[in-house]
Amino acid sequence: MAQLWGGRFTKATDGLAREFNASIRFDRRLLEQDIAGSRAHVRMLAKQKILTEGERDALLAGLDGILADVKSGKLKITDQYEDVHSFVEANLTERAGEAGKKLHTGRSRNDQVALDMKLYVRGEIGAVDSELKELLRVLLRLMKEHGETFMPGFTHLQKAQPTTLAHHLGAYFEMFRRDRSRLADARRRLNLCPLGAGALAGTTYPLDRDFTARLLGFDGPTRNSMDSVSDRDYGIEFLSALALVMMHLSRFSEEIILWNSDEYRFVEIDDGYSTGSSIMPQKKNPDIAELVRGKTGRVYGALLSLLTTMKGLPLAYDKDMQEDKEPVFDAADTVKACLRLFAGMLSTLKFNRARMEESAKKGFSNATDAADYLVRKGVPFRDAHGIVGRLVLRGLREGKPLDDFTLEEFKAASPAFGDDIYEALRLKTCVEKRSTAGAPGRAAMDREIEEAEEYLERE
Repeated sequence: MAQLWGGRFTKATDGLAREFNASIRFDRRLLEQDIAGSRAHVRMLAKQKILTEGERDALLAGLDGILADVKSGKLKITDQYEDVHSFVEANLTERAGEAGKKLHTGRSRNDQVALDMKLYVRGEIGAVDSELKELLRVLLRLMKEHGETFMPGFTHLQKAQPTTLAHHLGAYFEMFRRDRSRLADARRRLNLCPLGAGALAGTTYPLDRDFTARLLGFDGPTRNSMDSVSDRDYGIEFLSALALVMMHLSRFSEEIILWNSDEYRFVEIDDGYSTGSSIMPQKKNPDIAELVRGKTGRVYGALLSLLTTMKGLPLAYDKDMQEDKEPVFDAADTVKACLRLFAGMLSTLKFNRARMEESAKKGFSNATDAADYLVRKGVPFRDAHGIVGRLVLRGLREGKPLDDFTLEEFKAASPAFGDDIYEALRLKTCVEKRSTAGAPGRAAMDREIEEAEEYLERE
C-alpha cells in the first residue's frame, strides 16, 4: 500500500491493521477538493519562492492531468493507496518527477484533510440549498393555486378551525426557508481556511496563508493552528441543519401519508411516486413519502455519530476524526435525494378540493366563528363558548354540521342568533375574516405570497 510515512518503522504494518487504518475506500470522493487544495498550495509555495516557477508549472499540470484522467476513467483510484492524499502525491511524483515530492512542503495531512472536508461541506451546503430552493418554488406555485381550497386546520389531529391549503403549505414554506438560513449561517462560520496550520503548530516555512485562503474562496485563514486541524464543528453544524431539513420533510411526509389514506382522501399521489403490493391488487402505496420519513432516522444517526466521535477527543488531531467522513457523505447524499424526490412527488400531487372542503364542514371547524358571531351580538365570550359547545354536542348526536341547523334551532340555543348566522358560518367567510398578518384570509395570503416571491428572487 502506497503511504506517506514509514521512515522510522522497522517492519510492515499488519495487513488487517493496514486495511482498518486506510480511508481510500470512502475519501476517494474528496479527489476534486484535494486537487483544488494542492493547486492553491503549489501556487503559494511558488509565490513564496519555496518552489521554482518550473516546479510550479510541472506540479499544476500534473495535478490537472490526474483529475482529468480519473474523470475520464483512464486512471483508477485503487485500494493500494492509504488515502486520497497518497494517491495524488504518488501519481504526481510519477508525472512530475522529483518536483512531485515537494508537494507536501509546509503541509500536513492534518490541515490537508481539514481543508478537503471544509471544501466538501461548503459545496454540499450549496447543493442542498439548491434543492431546498426548488422545493420552495413548488410550494409557492401550489400556494398560488390553492388560495381558496378550503380545508380543516388541525390541533391534536382534531379538526380545529377552517383554513386553506395555501395557508397550510405556507407553514412548510417557512420551515424550509429557515433551513436555508441555517445552512447559510453554517457556511459563514466554516469559511475560514485551515491550510497552513500544519500538523498542529504551523510550520517554519514562510507560508502566505491569506493567499491560499483567497485562492480557495475563503474569507481568510483560521486563527489558531491547533483548532484548525481538530475542528469538526462545521461538519456537526452541517449535519444538524440536515437533520432539521429531514425533520421538516418527515412531518410533511406524515401528512401526505395521512391525506392519501382512504379515510382522508385529500390527495392522490401520482403513479410515478407510488408502488403497488405483490399480493393485494388494489394497493397504491405512498412509498416515497414513507421512505423520506424513514430516512430521517438515518440522518439523525449521522449527527449523533459525529457528536459522539468528537465528545472526548483531546487536542489536536486524533485518528478518531477519520470517522467524520462517511456520516457526512451519507447524510448529504440522503438529504439531496429526499429533497429532489419529495419536490417531484409534491409537484404531481392531485388535491381533492371538494373532499377537503367537505371535511372542514363536517368537523365543526367553524364552531369558533359561531362563538365569535355571538360575541359580536353582545354575548360574553365565555357564554358564547358554552352555547356553541352545546350545539356541537347536539350536532354530533344527530350527525349534522352547524350549517344544517335551522334558524329556530339556533334561536332556541340563543336569541342572539339571526338569519345572518349562515353567512357567518360559510367556510369562505370564516377564512376571509382572518386577515391579520400570517393568517389564511385571501388578503393576508396574497401579502405572504408576494413576500415569498420577492424572497426567492432575492435569495
